[in-house]
Amino acid sequence: MTEVDAIVVGMGVGGEEVAGRLAEAGLEVLGIDGGLVGGECPYWGCIPSKMMIRAANLIADARRLEGIGGFVQVTPDWAPVARRIRTEATDGWDDKVAVDRFTGKGGTFVRGRARLAGPGKVEVDGEVHTARRAIVLGTGGAPTIPPIEGLAGTPYWTNREAIETESAPSSLIVLGGGAIGVELAQVFARFGTKVSVVEAADRLLPAEEPEASEVVHEALGEDDIAMVVGRKAVKVAHDGQEFTVTLDDGATVRGERLLVAVGRHAELGDLGLDTVGLDPKGKAVSVDGHMRAGENLWAVGDVTGHGQFTHVAMYQAAVAVRAILDQPGPPADYRALPRVTFTDPEVGAVGLTEAQAREAGLNVHVGTTQIPTSARGWIYGDGNEGVVKLVVDTDRDILVGATVAAPAGGETMGALAVAVYGEVPFSSLRHMMYAYPTFYRAIEDALKHMK
Repeated sequence: MTEVDAIVVGMGVGGEEVAGRLAEAGLEVLGIDGGLVGGECPYWGCIPSKMMIRAANLIADARRLEGIGGFVQVTPDWAPVARRIRTEATDGWDDKVAVDRFTGKGGTFVRGRARLAGPGKVEVDGEVHTARRAIVLGTGGAPTIPPIEGLAGTPYWTNREAIETESAPSSLIVLGGGAIGVELAQVFARFGTKVSVVEAADRLLPAEEPEASEVVHEALGEDDIAMVVGRKAVKVAHDGQEFTVTLDDGATVRGERLLVAVGRHAELGDLGLDTVGLDPKGKAVSVDGHMRAGENLWAVGDVTGHGQFTHVAMYQAAVAVRAILDQPGPPADYRALPRVTFTDPEVGAVGLTEAQAREAGLNVHVGTTQIPTSARGWIYGDGNEGVVKLVVDTDRDILVGATVAAPAGGETMGALAVAVYGEVPFSSLRHMMYAYPTFYRAIEDALKHMK
């Protein structure tokens, strides 16, 4: 048995941040993970996928050069993409650097599958460890695999296999039109893969504003991606060479590879939550504003159900560290939770959508404007499609949500995230100065079109 000040179960981005900061504060910290320290983001998520997206966008921009600045012939090559992911992003999917970073701060790392064994206790590989001060859960999530007939046992891809591939397939079926699905669909299409996207909802990016969905739908169409929305996959078959997906209307879609990207879920079943009085069958670990899940028990990241984003996990980690160290600081505040879908054009969003605001009973006004009507959009030329949408709570005269689907939409959204978080009066936003000619100047146009 080992007794330490704190035990962190799950060393993804949130867990690693908590463990490292507690160790730097002088606590004895034990970090445990059966996978790679750093979690999904640096090895199969944010970082390598954005390397893929950067390469794909350069290909698209090169093809847009004609008529603007010259002529170029583009020959896509996946080899440099695979090489960058393998060498620059993941070190060949080796976490030695991350482990050394943590142990260099004074922490102790154990590789293994851990579970709670009662209050203040964690079991890993048959050995029980005790935490004097805190246990932190940061076990992340995993791809959701739908119970589609015939899917199990086939060599389907999740985002992990898509990231690790050494070559772009000749054809690809993507199940799921959420952020991961549309990002990877566009990447592979720009490298010459024939791509089909199947989304059960009636539009792509169903969690975002309909106007943003329309922008992305049109953009994917420009990349010759076939999109089937409002249809469910009911059967999957693989003949050794090709996948066949049968839809609920009897139609079929065929492709060399099948990417399942219908969402992700927190992994709670084997955490031993019942030993500390928590529900192991829940969708998330319930936490308070300081990330407490119980006595001397905290949770951060995907397992809390507050958004499966690296920035949420890092934000929650800072809140949890303050609480564990008895430092002052505000509780978690998700009013201005930002999110970005890195398609071309990007979709940056913050706060509530119009539908969410109305469901919450708010009296809202909405303003929208098309990016091509802005001066920057006109100058930008081909690829400038987009929209800005603002959602205002008229009773409080503040912005409660915003979406920017545009080139650099995630960056433009930053100004709106500040406005939502700071509860800047709508009247102040209308009368401030917006630089010309920028994409973010379209915010001023959207403010003028409030209804």
